[in-house]
Amino acid sequence: MTTQMPRPTRRTSSLAVTPAVVAHRGASGYLPEHTLAAYRAAIALGADDIELDLVSTRDGVLLARHEQELSRTTDVADHPELAGLRTTKLVNGVETTGWFADDLTLEQVRRLRARERLAELRPGSAAHDGLHPVPTFDEVLTMVGEESVARGRSIGVMVELKDPAWSAAQGLSLVDPLVADLRRHGLDHARSRVTVMTFEPTALQQLAPLLRVPLVQLLGELDRRPADLAALGDPRTFADLASPAGLAEIERYADGIGARHSLVTRDVAGRMVASDLVRDAHREWLGVHVWTLRAEAAYLPAPFRDQADHGDLAGYATLLLDLGVDGLITDHPDVVVAARDAHSVGPRVRTAS
Repeated sequence: MTTQMPRPTRRTSSLAVTPAVVAHRGASGYLPEHTLAAYRAAIALGADDIELDLVSTRDGVLLARHEQELSRTTDVADHPELAGLRTTKLVNGVETTGWFADDLTLEQVRRLRARERLAELRPGSAAHDGLHPVPTFDEVLTMVGEESVARGRSIGVMVELKDPAWSAAQGLSLVDPLVADLRRHGLDHARSRVTVMTFEPTALQQLAPLLRVPLVQLLGELDRRPADLAALGDPRTFADLASPAGLAEIERYADGIGARHSLVTRDVAGRMVASDLVRDAHREWLGVHVWTLRAEAAYLPAPFRDQADHGDLAGYATLLLDLGVDGLITDHPDVVVAARDAHSVGPRVRTAS
């Protein structure tokens, strides 16, 4: 049965002429994340930008991986010659066992192949397990340059530094090799279509005088603290950063925020209710990207779910666009590109099953 969803009150207009569709870890709804194949697929599906996370090897090379521990997304456990590197570490207060990027050299990483982390939900992607290597940041930038030339359009790159304070405590800076890679590719300028993001304010404050590319402060669950602030004994939470005063402080070192989608609108008894976050951020001239939009019903608010495996991602993306967001970060860029393009034509009545 289809029921009409009430249109939300538009709180603000987007700062972007055309809100961006950003492919989260590539087209990760279809192919193993953070592989050149997933990034190329996302570009082919029309994504404006690709998003990637960066961690460091033992010898200081930046890799495209979502987290330090590699066993969830690679076949590292299948390499007996690396068995002795399995260990347990405390990462931002969480005890984790496995193989960590910062214990492997680039030569050792070259032996690994990517795996789908959500194999039960994404069997089509899991069928590609073992086919694709783990790319370096340098290789991703090279690929993006080639694809931009081949397609006649500039493709953006949104880079997230993963746990930079933790890495620094291990003696591995993420900032220095990031700056070096961007400068080597001639991308350290405001028109390069590169954006750097992290959840850790201190890393962005360190980068602000070093880079000319836009910086984005990521915002997580409101009751949680950024890991770097927690390590410093700073009591501020993401709720503090998302407050009007916090946004005014962010504007001093960053150009935008990247907010969990539930911070912009949430389901209250079957009705989507908007927060003031987009409006408050725009008052500081901070752009707003939302993450992470996935087509699987389990990841969508209840009004956009149905009995099928996939819910109404297009409808949810349209709602967020109505609320004035400037970018949508998604595992399924084709669905969101279509929704964004339809939204740009004019207001539409949305439904939810």
